[in-house]
Amino acid sequence: MNPGFQALRATDVSLAYGREAIVHDADIALRAGAVTALVGPNGSGKSTLLRGLTALHRPTGGTVVFADGADASALGERDLARRIAMLAQSHPEPSGVSVREVVGYGRFAHRGRFRAGDVDGPAVVDRAMAATGIGDLADHAVAQLSGGQRQRVWLATCLAQQTGIVLLDEPTTYLDLRYQREILEIVRDLADEGVAVGIVLHDLEQAAEIADDVVLLVRGRIVATGSPEEVLTAERLSAAYEVPVEVEAVADGLRIRPTRLRRRLPVSRAA
Repeated sequence: MNPGFQALRATDVSLAYGREAIVHDADIALRAGAVTALVGPNGSGKSTLLRGLTALHRPTGGTVVFADGADASALGERDLARRIAMLAQSHPEPSGVSVREVVGYGRFAHRGRFRAGDVDGPAVVDRAMAATGIGDLADHAVAQLSGGQRQRVWLATCLAQQTGIVLLDEPTTYLDLRYQREILEIVRDLADEGVAVGIVLHDLEQAAEIADDVVLLVRGRIVATGSPEEVLTAERLSAAYEVPVEVEAVADGLRIRPTRLRRRLPVSRAA
């Protein structure tokens, strides 16, 4: 797949929970070989839009179409799982299940009945664990791992699906700096290998560093799409987050932070 090729396109997509509209008329394209970061204030619809791209959340309007013209809403679960993998914010806590078994769950779409027919499965699982740095944990129980290790297990499960599109919903949240860095490096490697990656991030500096394309959502609407430098401007972010924001270009991306607080002078008291 050539870099820049649109692996998936959403057009005029609207999403709701019951009668409450969450995302309005969204247009977004995921490119092969590129990381697309969805950013915006809490409650802006980032995670809902990401789920909408998988057809796990059915749109109330618009279309989500793959590169071959297939409509995501018309595909069955197994067909979707061969095309697109998603790392959600939260996961069930498996009891008594090993890392290898959990990563193996990613192969279900490639198996026939009674888990037959997936000749390449064991080798794919091994490669997915190696790529995420958990090969030495293969026989450990997932429930006994740290948060950062478990996150890499679930990411390895996505890799084991062998899809051309991978979506990640806040994969670095609650992780310490080391694990955040490791997850982002894996994500960047995926894109460099030709995968189309969509990722929801709260950390704007991480988005500026890792993303090729940035989509900014505010109150359920896409207000800007483009490169990090085009989208993550002080003016635009100040309006979106309703707080003064400073943006400075640095060697590895952008430095983004709210305007420094003015400290109050101590009140002098008469002796």
